[in-house]
Amino acid sequence: MIRPSLTKFAWMSVGAAVVTIFMKLAAYWITGSVGLLSDALEGGVNLIAATVALVTLKIVERPPDDMHAYGHDKAEYFSSGIEGTLIVVAAGSIIYTSVQRLLAPQPLEQPGLGLTLAVLASVINLVIGQILIRTGKKHDSITLEADGHHLMSDVWTSVGVVIGVTAAVLTGLTWLDPVIALLVGLKIGWEGIRIFRRSTMGLMDSAIAPREQDQIETILNRYHQEGIQWHAMRTRQAGARRFISVHILVPGAWTVQQAHNLSERLEAEIRAVAPYISIFTHIEPKDDPAALNDLALDRDPITQ
Repeated sequence: MIRPSLTKFAWMSVGAAVVTIFMKLAAYWITGSVGLLSDALEGGVNLIAATVALVTLKIVERPPDDMHAYGHDKAEYFSSGIEGTLIVVAAGSIIYTSVQRLLAPQPLEQPGLGLTLAVLASVINLVIGQILIRTGKKHDSITLEADGHHLMSDVWTSVGVVIGVTAAVLTGLTWLDPVIALLVGLKIGWEGIRIFRRSTMGLMDSAIAPREQDQIETILNRYHQEGIQWHAMRTRQAGARRFISVHILVPGAWTVQQAHNLSERLEAEIRAVAPYISIFTHIEPKDDPAALNDLALDRDPITQ
């Protein structure tokens, strides 16, 4: 199964980032709100992240070649890792600016117009963010999903900023604006750390989701009534691609054709429940004691 091109969604993210940056910067220039400035800085990170996502998806969509026989899907983890790092950097910048403004508060100007622009920018991010998350989950793209969550984080950031500016205007307590911005910076930083951790786990060849593993084991277990056994199933995930290897134990009297037919049938059933998957089945005679000596992840060629 071939995943459709997803670059058009990355272009949507780039476009949304450009539009919202100008809207948020205008809101900051109008009001002087450090909260809105923090929001605009986050918009700049959105643009960089969206551009990285676009380039990454173009790389991922390249066909396998001699140097990358299993494809380029793992590039998605580098993209989300870069995005996580950028979010943390933006959070640090927001926190620094907020502390500076907290130590030297300044009055807000024309908050009504500024907040209107901020809200409109948030609506754009909300719509695009939801589209990216749904598409990313549907096609197992951690790049789009991370970018979508990043935009949603920006939405909640804007909500916090609007609350901070509104509270500062209504109460006259100008320190509320930088305090809210400081909290926003901490929240964004945590989101960046979470995305970076997920990317790291992907680069370390983590197993596929437990739910999918259970589905595959259910299929394998159904063949017990035909005298088939299995063991040594190993799984890993690289972006949208899933890789599974499993040893299938068949009656020793079977012909190669019989074992091959079983393997084809079994792999077809697994592909029906797990898209974007590559399956490697190793056929063994179940009445050969040596077949049970290869359960370890790494087999010693001297002792095996």
